[in-house]
Amino acid sequence: MSASTSAPSSLSAPSSPGGPGAPETHEHFAVESDVKPTINILIVDDEHTLRESCASVLRHEGYQVTVCGRGDEALELVQRRGFDIVLLDLYMSRVSGMDLLKACLEAKPGTICIMMTGNPSVASSIEALRAGAWDYLPKPFSANQLELLIGRATHAVLVSRETDKVKSDLDKRHGHSGKVNLLGTSAAFRKIVELARKVASTDASVFITGESGTGKEQIAQFIYHHSRRAGRPLVAVNCAALPEPLLESEMFGHVRGAFTGAVSEKAGLLEVANGGTLFLDELAEMPLSIQAKLLRVLQDGVVRRVGSTTADAVVDVRFIAATNRDPAQAIEENLLRKDLYYRLRVVPIHIPPLRERVEDIPVLAQYFLAHYWTRHRERGADMPVLGPAAIASLQSRPWRGNVRELQNVIEHAVVLLDPGAEIQPEDLPLIDDPTPTPTSFSFNDFGDEVYHSARERVLAEFERSYLRWLVDRAGGNMSRAARIAGVDRTTLYRLMEKHGLQRDTIITSR
Repeated sequence: MSASTSAPSSLSAPSSPGGPGAPETHEHFAVESDVKPTINILIVDDEHTLRESCASVLRHEGYQVTVCGRGDEALELVQRRGFDIVLLDLYMSRVSGMDLLKACLEAKPGTICIMMTGNPSVASSIEALRAGAWDYLPKPFSANQLELLIGRATHAVLVSRETDKVKSDLDKRHGHSGKVNLLGTSAAFRKIVELARKVASTDASVFITGESGTGKEQIAQFIYHHSRRAGRPLVAVNCAALPEPLLESEMFGHVRGAFTGAVSEKAGLLEVANGGTLFLDELAEMPLSIQAKLLRVLQDGVVRRVGSTTADAVVDVRFIAATNRDPAQAIEENLLRKDLYYRLRVVPIHIPPLRERVEDIPVLAQYFLAHYWTRHRERGADMPVLGPAAIASLQSRPWRGNVRELQNVIEHAVVLLDPGAEIQPEDLPLIDDPTPTPTSFSFNDFGDEVYHSARERVLAEFERSYLRWLVDRAGGNMSRAARIAGVDRTTLYRLMEKHGLQRDTIITSR
């Protein structure tokens, strides 16, 4: 976290709660007053004035604070007690800040460690982050900067606590079902799972390819849940779902006044994912200008918010990217930067379409059958059985929508089946041809309807039909759909919203 050139003078005493900048700081990273006393903070610095000033500020805010002036004393302290947040100086005598950082993480792996130093550099910050530091605070810094950073860290502590609670509850009820389970028996799929399991234990970037509906997001979640970052945030970004200015702001954050409506400073998703994993879905739909900015973050770990002239944060993020396009073709069509692709493609994983691994269809169909029968039917009702003919029918289909389409077919059947029935091929809906037929009408249908009313109704029918065809033809890829239609994505999203259409609903119903 870099000091702003316009920040108040260096911290030497507690800032007043009503002082300059305080309302904005507390508004953005508000922490409930009853939560602060549950956060244990250790401050380690051999400069007496600084550590006592920091402690005074944080105690005034309500946090539980312990101070220590020597590295060796702090080492004994962290081994005896657990702290949620540790602020430590990078350069200390006897025991260095880096050694103390490692000791903190060994004693309590979830500890949020923030490094402080009066000699900041990109190299030292990246070294600290790679060793497990959560963030980096250059000296001098203001009380507001300290409060803001501790507010962010507190939010991370609360998220980690909630994650641990959810995992614990799931483990108690269902063993280890908090982990993502990947279903499939084919050799191709088991090979994918084994590769995902191996790469999960590392911090290597992963690039997942495959058609829409093959399960790219599930593979990404599997890697995350089996990684050492599982206790930290998993942030997913759909690169095709947002227009360029909004996507840039969401990814990198923005400073106050960066654009119309930017009334306060905002941290981007890269900062939210710090210490965790960022999943970039449909990467090839990300505008090239944002790809270039993302590449800089991959290279040096420094985030610059929209409208900022300084480096606003140093982040340590594990990247998982996915696309339903052929990357080589996307590069040739100038939709994907080659340097970004190879930077993210440390470990490539390709998921074959469902039609190429038909051995997986019975186990997937059985899983969806049990899942939706439990959801839609009363407890105790006998679940239908997939007969041999039904399985053969499922395995003979092309599955253009892959696993997502199979899921939709099984749910449709569950809604109409009788309890205990043996499912037959005729119980499984056939996928309709998505090609729209021209809207036909007779003037007799209008009755006494006035011109403007009739015109609006017919146009609405055409727009709904055209949008369904368009999104289906583009495979759910909204950027591609916009190019086919010759309109911008904002217009396309507005039309979809106008008619109450959802991309996923169109794809799964085809």
